[in-house]
Amino acid sequence: MRHFTYKTLNELQQETEKLGTRHVHFEEDSRKIQTILARPVAMGKLRAGNSIAIHPMEGCDGTSDGAPDELTFRRYERFGRGGAKLIWFEATAVREDGRANTRQLWIHEKTLPEIARLLERTLAVHKEIYGTADDVVAPLQLTHSGRYSVPKKILGYRSPSVDARFGMPGDYPVISDDELERLEDWYVDAARLALRAGFRAVDVKATHGYLLFELLGAKHRAGRYGGSLENRTRFIKNVFGKIRAALGNQMSLCMRLGCYEGVPFVLDPQTGTGVPVPYTTPYPHGFGNDEQDPMKEDLSEVKQAIGWFREWGLELLNVSLGSPYFNPHMGRPFEKPDDGNYESPEHPLIGVDRHFRIAGELQRAFPDLPMVGTGYSWLQTYALNAAAHNVESGAITFYGAGRNALAYPDFARDALEKGVMDGKQVCRTVTFCTYLMRQKHNDLGQYPTGCPPYDKEVYGPIIKLARQTKR
Repeated sequence: MRHFTYKTLNELQQETEKLGTRHVHFEEDSRKIQTILARPVAMGKLRAGNSIAIHPMEGCDGTSDGAPDELTFRRYERFGRGGAKLIWFEATAVREDGRANTRQLWIHEKTLPEIARLLERTLAVHKEIYGTADDVVAPLQLTHSGRYSVPKKILGYRSPSVDARFGMPGDYPVISDDELERLEDWYVDAARLALRAGFRAVDVKATHGYLLFELLGAKHRAGRYGGSLENRTRFIKNVFGKIRAALGNQMSLCMRLGCYEGVPFVLDPQTGTGVPVPYTTPYPHGFGNDEQDPMKEDLSEVKQAIGWFREWGLELLNVSLGSPYFNPHMGRPFEKPDDGNYESPEHPLIGVDRHFRIAGELQRAFPDLPMVGTGYSWLQTYALNAAAHNVESGAITFYGAGRNALAYPDFARDALEKGVMDGKQVCRTVTFCTYLMRQKHNDLGQYPTGCPPYDKEVYGPIIKLARQTKR
């Protein structure tokens, strides 16, 4: 279903009023947009030269042993040239069994030289254009994919709705407390390697249903890592503390945090739209959910947890929602689903409003903690207008772009130099990038992902091959 039919900003504003999406507002003056988004941001010892971020976007294009490959270097060179000063490096597994796909980056001694070269090259191309890279902040996202790991799924706890959505057998084991305690040390080892590679910030990833996020919702897990919020945040507390003990203040601590999970959705074969799986209330699963109505958020635990993370050393937070595996419309409001997935059950503006509402509430609750906002891409050229309003009003610190950075890596430069984006390059959220991420049927076990519509030379042949071999 086509939703984005707006020819002017005024038409889009009228739609926000019609739908009651009252958290979506726009700055109309392009010169003000330039000024607002050019503001530098301090975070501890680090300083980003403007208020524009590139989200950690996986390319699924590493080597089989987890090193960056040719397309990885190409992608980050494009990001380096693009002008954003917060370049968030993608999910990098802390050990092999934590990879979400066979081409995900994985940091270990053998891949360290190439990962270091990837960072070095990204900063070098940025410096070539902008004169310095000293004001670029580049966190490396550390992850364990948990129940989405390949080839073996590793569960943090049994979530009945999520288990049912993916057909998990009732006797499938949950990772033990002792194994979790050992895994903490793998995160610390990965942080040490990141420091040797030249990174000065790491992200302890806790979103999108991966292991650390799953632990945050493990209210019915027994033992040291489940039950109370203190227990459910124990893993992150321990990792932060161990990194600080090992590396002191050499490494800044960041996090991409899932602040509202929601419930799983499935395709309704009669309508083609997404519908929630059956659930009962109270719904004591997930993180950030209202137990009496999990279709709504309850941020009380989220705020408590962020307060603790701040005490434990967190200096930068990236606000994320939902799971791309079972309710992608919440995390990435889209115009068109990837092949075989459901049409959005809500107008995408409602999803954008949810992002802005939740991020705004959290940013205002912690005004001294810089946060990165998500959910802008569906707004296309008007994302800048919304971003500038949110930054100026204190609803967020950084405007973050994910899919749009793949489609239009120079978006930040145009934002800062012109105050507008090129409508012929901006992401249309037609989800070809996600389609490629989901295709596993080749010799490497994974197709690389990018933007076939706007990066045709490279990804046009790849998506053509993926479709041919799938057929």
